Amino acid sequence: MSEENKEASAEHFFELVKRSRRGKFKIYIGMSAGVGKTYRMLQEAHALLRNGIDIQIGYIETHNRAETQALIEGLPLIPRRKIFYKGKELEEMDLVAILNRHPEVVIVDELAHTNVEGSKNSKRWQDVVDILDAGISVISAVNIQHLESMNQEIESITGIPITERIPDKVLELTDEIVNIDLTADELIDRLKEGKIYDKSKINIALQNFFQADKILQLRELALREVAHHVERKINIEIPKQIKLRPEKFLACISSNAETAKAVIRKTARLASYYRSTWIVLYVQSSSESGNRIKLDKQRHLINNFKLATELGGEVLKIKSDNVTQTIMQVADEREITTICIGKPHLNLFQVILRTAVFNQLLKHIASTDTDLVILS
Repeated sequence: MSEENKEASAEHFFELVKRSRRGKFKIYIGMSAGVGKTYRMLQEAHALLRNGIDIQIGYIETHNRAETQALIEGLPLIPRRKIFYKGKELEEMDLVAILNRHPEVVIVDELAHTNVEGSKNSKRWQDVVDILDAGISVISAVNIQHLESMNQEIESITGIPITERIPDKVLELTDEIVNIDLTADELIDRLKEGKIYDKSKINIALQNFFQADKILQLRELALREVAHHVERKINIEIPKQIKLRPEKFLACISSNAETAKAVIRKTARLASYYRSTWIVLYVQSSSESGNRIKLDKQRHLINNFKLATELGGEVLKIKSDNVTQTIMQVADEREITTICIGKPHLNLFQVILRTAVFNQLLKHIASTDTDLVILS
C-alpha cells in the first residue's frame, strides 16, 4: 500500500472513531412558536432523569408560559453565563461549564440563537456541535422558519424577515428529528387562551402571523422537511435489500401514438393515487431515428412527451436497439417499483410463450420484486 493510501486509510478510521465517540443529537422541530417543542423537551428530560440518565438543562426559554415553567421544577440546571454588553447584563448558555460538567445529555433550546459578541461561537448551533464533539448528547428545538433554505419561502408566506437562521447541514447532523404538529385551529386556540404570548399581544398576533392560511403553509413545510430527513435516514441506515422502497412508476411507451397516450394517462393516475414519482421511457431504436421515423409519428411522440410533462412525469429518451435491456437498466438505476406497458398487439399467451425478449423482462422483474402492469 502506498504512503498516500495508508494516510487516507488512517484518516478514514480516525473519522469512524470520532463519529462513534460523538454525542447523539435530537431536534424537536415545529411550524411556529407555541406548538409545544420546549414543553416536549422538558417532558423527555423528566423521563430520562427517572431512568437514571445524567441530564442537565444547558439553556431553556419558557417565554413565561406557565405550563412550560412548571416542568423545570426538579430538573438539574447548569447556571447561565452572565455578560455585560453595551451597558446591559445579558445571559448566555455557559458552553465551558457544560463541557466541564460533561453530563450524558444536555437540553439546549433556541438552536438558531445568535450569541453575544465575544462568545467562542457566533451561533448556538455551533455551541451544540462542540458539545456533540465532546461526546455529550443534545436535545434541542427549532422552528421551521429558522432553516436557511426555507428563509425566502417563509418570508413570502409570513411577510416577516427571519434574521436568526441555521444552515441545513445542522439537520443532517441529527440522529433523530421529531415534528411537533398541531392543526391551525389548535394553535390559534392556544394563542387565544394565552398559552403562547402575553394577553396584550394576542390580537396583534392574530392579525399578523397567526392566520389559518399562513399556519397551514408553514405546517406543510415542516411536515415535508421532517419527511425528507426520515427518508434520507432510511436510505443511509437501512440495507437496500430489506428497506421498503417508495413507489416509483416507469411508463414504457413506443411510437404507437394511441397506446402511448393511454399508458401515460393511466400511469399518471396510478402515480397520483400513490402520491409517487413517475417516469416515461421511450427507447428509440435505429429504425426510428430522426431521419427514418415518419413525420406524423414524430409529431405524436412530441405531443405525448408534452402530455407526460404536463401530468407531472419525467421524460427519458434513450437511443438503443436493445429495448428490454434498456428498460431493465433504467428500472434498476431509478429503483422502479412498477413498470407499466401497453397491451401487446399479439395474443398475450403467444407473447409469453414465444417472445424471448418478453420472457427476459419477466425473469428480471421477478428477481427484483418489481411489478409489471399491462394496461389495456
